[in-house]
Amino acid sequence: MPDLSRRHALLAITAAGLVPADRAEAHHGWGSYDAGAMFTIDGEILAARYENPHGEVEILHAGRRWTCTLAPPFRMQNRGLPQEALKPGLRAKIEGYPSRVNDAEMRAERITIAGKTVELR
Repeated sequence: MPDLSRRHALLAITAAGLVPADRAEAHHGWGSYDAGAMFTIDGEILAARYENPHGEVEILHAGRRWTCTLAPPFRMQNRGLPQEALKPGLRAKIEGYPSRVNDAEMRAERITIAGKTVELR
C-alpha cells in the first residue's frame, strides 16, 4: 500500500505544476504598494470588475485613467458595496496607496460612492 500513496503524492505534485503561470501572476502581493504614502483620488468610474481575486475600478482623475485595486467580491458585498454600486458614470472617491511599479495604479483602502464610505481592508 505505501507504493500507492507514493504514486498519489507524485500525481498531486505533477498536477500542481500544470497550473497555468498566468493564474499565479495575476494576483500580486501588497508589497508592491507604498503603504507610507496614503493619498486620495476622485472622479468618474470608467470601468469596473467585480471578480476574484479582487475587484478593480478604473477612475478618471485629473485627466488621467487610474486603476484601483479593491477587495475581493465577497468582502465588498459583506461590507455593503454590491456590484451595482460600481457602475461606470458614477463618481467615486478612493483613498489608498500608490503602486511602486505602475504609474496611475493604487491599492484602495476605502471607497466612497453616493455619500457612502466602505472600508475595504
